[in-house]
Amino acid sequence: MAYPYQPSASAPPMPALPTTIIGPQYCAPYPLDLTIVKKVMSVSDGNFAVTDVNGNIVFKVKGSLLTLRDRRVLVDASGNPVTTLRRKIATLHDRWEAFRGESTDSKDLVFTLKRSSLIQYKTKLDVFLAGNKKEDVCDFQVRGSWLERSCIVYAGESNNIVAQMHKKHTIKSLLIGKDHFMVKVYPNVDYAFIVALIVILDEINDDEKDD
Repeated sequence: MAYPYQPSASAPPMPALPTTIIGPQYCAPYPLDLTIVKKVMSVSDGNFAVTDVNGNIVFKVKGSLLTLRDRRVLVDASGNPVTTLRRKIATLHDRWEAFRGESTDSKDLVFTLKRSSLIQYKTKLDVFLAGNKKEDVCDFQVRGSWLERSCIVYAGESNNIVAQMHKKHTIKSLLIGKDHFMVKVYPNVDYAFIVALIVILDEINDDEKDD
């Protein structure tokens, strides 16, 4: 597996074992910096692009025009589906599900995500892997601020960070109508999984702006 090229001056501590969620090919043995570019005004497929530090495409995010706000497909640089993200309709906690490839079959479920509580000043999302049937303790947690457009992904309810994201503000991005997000994924953490979380996070954010 050729990981996205990543030079790094200071490496965060490495987990004891690779944290594989979607696939071991997405676990790099070093910290990984990715850029997510979102076309602000786009309503067509391909409104997200994920690149490495050299500008090479790592992933794209596509949606269906018929279910534009309720389904997203993360594809690799060759267009192969990696995971399908689907919002569960009529749930109180903004619940989303992620499946392998283009499947939406329960046997291919990878993880589910929901708000920790209904009323939130700062966003807190709980992530449960498919094997966590009880969902009494989350496997990962996303905490952030919509105002600052930043978030941190933690392992479970601990303070162990596995990834961080912040919005990059540039004059160019304002002029061409795009949002830029900088993402640092810690070593041995599934970066496809982290990108999928951020895509869902952005969808929930867009819903709040529309309310």
